[in-house]
Amino acid sequence: MVISMERPKILFVFNPRSGKAKIKNKLCDIIDIFVKAGYEVTVYPTQEEGDAIRAVRDKREDYALLVCSGGDGTLDEVVNGMIKCGKQIPIGYIPAGSTNDFARSLGIPKDMKKAAEMIVNGKDYACDIGAINEECFVYIAAFGIFTDVSYETSQNVKNVLGHMAYILEGMKRISSIKSYKMRVKYWQEANGQEKVIEDEFIFGMVTNSISVGGFRRITGKYVELDDGEFEVTLIRRPSNPLDINAIMASLLSRRINTDHMYCFKTAKITFESQEEIPWTTDGEFGGNHKVVDICNWKQAVEIRVGEDKASEPLGR
Repeated sequence: MVISMERPKILFVFNPRSGKAKIKNKLCDIIDIFVKAGYEVTVYPTQEEGDAIRAVRDKREDYALLVCSGGDGTLDEVVNGMIKCGKQIPIGYIPAGSTNDFARSLGIPKDMKKAAEMIVNGKDYACDIGAINEECFVYIAAFGIFTDVSYETSQNVKNVLGHMAYILEGMKRISSIKSYKMRVKYWQEANGQEKVIEDEFIFGMVTNSISVGGFRRITGKYVELDDGEFEVTLIRRPSNPLDINAIMASLLSRRINTDHMYCFKTAKITFESQEEIPWTTDGEFGGNHKVVDICNWKQAVEIRVGEDKASEPLGR
């Protein structure tokens, strides 16, 4: 009598062009780590934008684990695909992008082999994600200055220049800063009240991350990734060029200058404007909107992290 012991399955989705295409030199090592850990591996290289969503959403087999490799945009697509397929499956992430903000927040190693080893040896951590007009995002939704840089900078330029590509592209925009008149409503959990702000902004971000664009602590000093709340930063229109320097200094040092910005936590927020405003989610174009509703889905996704990280609050 032969007893068949079926091995657990991994669906491994990766972007072959992300981050200087370095995964091509590590692919065999990564698969070998998974197989040695007892998994049967299905490998899917993405071909175009949205491909990772379809690969995960339309999967025909039962997988014990979803693994993706690429930038934050690839992770965003895999999470969206999992939400759309209606099944909660742990996600392993091997960062290969230019900045990898969310991986940094989770303590996932930059080294791809070490990240693969963490996936097979780690534990699952339930972290928050967001929904923007009912489409999910992993760690950031933003509008205004610089937010179009990541999706308007070509992949080839990103591969050659890395993080510097964003900075160089962004510097071109300083002389043409656009501002937006908005009405912002948000729920304040601490006192159970709805707050309303009406002002003119050059930038806004709703985040669940300890870094954005590679800059640590720019989102706040006490960030937790599973607390059911976002960190919100809204920058008012500067009245003169000197204000821009003050704003940048305040952001990078996280010394909040209330003359120039609003900073708060919330689980639910709505932005209303008279004109359509382009948004970005996880570094990709998120559409043009006059009304944006964002809510926090507390601990909605399980991400595989190191065993030591799974037992402590992540972020901060």
